[in-house]
Amino acid sequence: MELSQLSRKEIINLHDGSRLGFIGDSDLVIDDQSGHIHSIIIYAKGIAGKAKNARELVIPWGAVIKIGEEILVVDISPERGSRKFSYHE
Repeated sequence: MELSQLSRKEIINLHDGSRLGFIGDSDLVIDDQSGHIHSIIIYAKGIAGKAKNARELVIPWGAVIKIGEEILVVDISPERGSRKFSYHE
């Protein structure tokens, strides 16, 4: 799959059905040696750009359950949800 195809997909949490955003509006942490995606970083809604001290949700690539035609399904549990936003420095 090409990165341009991935960028149009919406991220949905399997655990609670919440809509987390779009891949294209997120940052991907990619291993520069292997090209594998390590994680997806979603910035909190309402924050303009990626300003210092912006809250973020880091989703490890291992949490990705399924990649469909229009969505990417992840499994983020409530235990993680209470701590999901951390301050980016």
